Amino acid sequence: MARFENRMRPIHPGEILREEYLVPLGMSANALALALRVTPARINEIVREQRGVTPDTALRLARYFGGDARSWMNMQVTYDLKVAQRDLGERIAAEVVPREGAGQEIPEN
Repeated sequence: MARFENRMRPIHPGEILREEYLVPLGMSANALALALRVTPARINEIVREQRGVTPDTALRLARYFGGDARSWMNMQVTYDLKVAQRDLGERIAAEVVPREGAGQEIPEN
């Protein structure tokens, strides 16, 4: 059965945005939405971990805070894969027979 060796819970990019950017700056999600020129609902849903970071949002966050959009997208993809592995990994391992000579594990990254 394919599992992540790291048993840490998946970390949503919204948690990073909230705890590493908004809280230290004393900035609200609504203020960030205004600065990014997106709807407050978009940022609120991200920081409440109810919505993922899209390429558009990643570009805006990178432009506003500095850094690069790829980092925001990598956080989202890593989160999505960990959630999928947790929720679907065992079922996929049971359903899909590996091609002969292929590895037995679903890659972590």
